[in-house]
Amino acid sequence: MPILGADPVVLLGGATFGLTSLIVPQEFALEALLHDATEAYLRDLPSPLKRLVPEYARIEQVFDRVLRKCFGLPEEMSPPVHQADRILLATEKRDLMPDDRTPWPILEGVEPLPERIVPWTPERSMGLFLRRFAELSRTHSFRPGLEN
Repeated sequence: MPILGADPVVLLGGATFGLTSLIVPQEFALEALLHDATEAYLRDLPSPLKRLVPEYARIEQVFDRVLRKCFGLPEEMSPPVHQADRILLATEKRDLMPDDRTPWPILEGVEPLPERIVPWTPERSMGLFLRRFAELSRTHSFRPGLEN
């Protein structure tokens, strides 16, 4: 049985952060939804490539820090969100990428979700993402301005 289809980032950058918000405890859902929010401003680069471009990684960290502060999220990714991100990566590898039996060290010991990801159109994905954001943002207070 298919689960919620790919969110906008699946179609644009390869991450399923909309789904991530559904597989963490509720108190981590907004963080999970926004954990890859830097990709709205920067290109998503695979982690091995990011390590080769340290200036890009530094810029991404600055964006991440600002977004986390604006949305009242922890300074560092919470362990449940990190684990959910890995589970979704394993699920994406299985469902959305060419069949490749090469093991990924980052996914060692991580099982994909039993359900399959079924990609949706960008319009449907964006609508569902925004609905999820609205639902989760009702219980959070955001910081309209940032002080240094």
